Amino acid sequence: MNLTWIKTTLCAATAMVSLNTFAQDLIARQAPIDRKLKSVDSLALQKQIRVEQSLYPAFDIYPSWNTKQVHVYGDAIIPEKYVIDLTGFCMPTEQTKINDVFGYRPRRRRAHYGLDVKVYVGDTIRSAFDGKVRVVQNQGRRGYGKYIVIRHDNGLETIYGHLSKQLVKPDQLVKAGEPIGLGGNTGRSTGSHLHFETRFLGIAIDPALMFDFEKQDIVADTYTFEKNKKGNGGKGNLFYKVKKGDTLSRIAARQGVSVSQLCRLNHITRRTILRPGQVLRCS
Repeated sequence: MNLTWIKTTLCAATAMVSLNTFAQDLIARQAPIDRKLKSVDSLALQKQIRVEQSLYPAFDIYPSWNTKQVHVYGDAIIPEKYVIDLTGFCMPTEQTKINDVFGYRPRRRRAHYGLDVKVYVGDTIRSAFDGKVRVVQNQGRRGYGKYIVIRHDNGLETIYGHLSKQLVKPDQLVKAGEPIGLGGNTGRSTGSHLHFETRFLGIAIDPALMFDFEKQDIVADTYTFEKNKKGNGGKGNLFYKVKKGDTLSRIAARQGVSVSQLCRLNHITRRTILRPGQVLRCS
């Protein structure tokens, strides 16, 4: 065997071993740096998440932050289920008398999306949970009159309508129990009262499912929102607001009822022309 060839082969093998060892040493030295960088990135991300959480409560489920309008979540992705933490709740008023409940109003042929609590002009109205004020508006003689919308970390938004005075501003952070307004009789109202709504991604939830105003307490520590549950929006709801392009058959399929049942509940026929904004009772 050629001696020169043997030497060349041995040198190449040694070089390969040395190169491999050098590469392994580099990887070994680099690993702690990579771990540290990942740790730094993670801490930075956690910090950013905390900042966003403080700026925009429940930012992980809400698609936007709008300080002008109440109902702005038509494009939101609604989860099938979502557990809402009710601990830390404070009653918005010390008054306990309920003048009107959540649901369809047959006499007025329209839906009522909250509870009407008897209060007097000037009564203190308080924030139900810790949160951030999203809307402070005045609809004049229409709708809510002077009203406030607050978004909370638990995913709920609460609405306080017919106020005589608003004590907070948009983007203001508030604590549960903090005064936010005074009771009144503004807007579409026939007497002084607080119109109190609870909404999840724009879907109205019956406040009585979560809060007992007579006992001034929560019904349970948590409430599980279910997309198709009665008392929430969606299939199986007590009422449905007609949208452009809706038909009786489409609404019936969406709400899980028959067309005949829709007609009977709303005293209409299959030939009745539906109007956008019209409210139909579904159960």
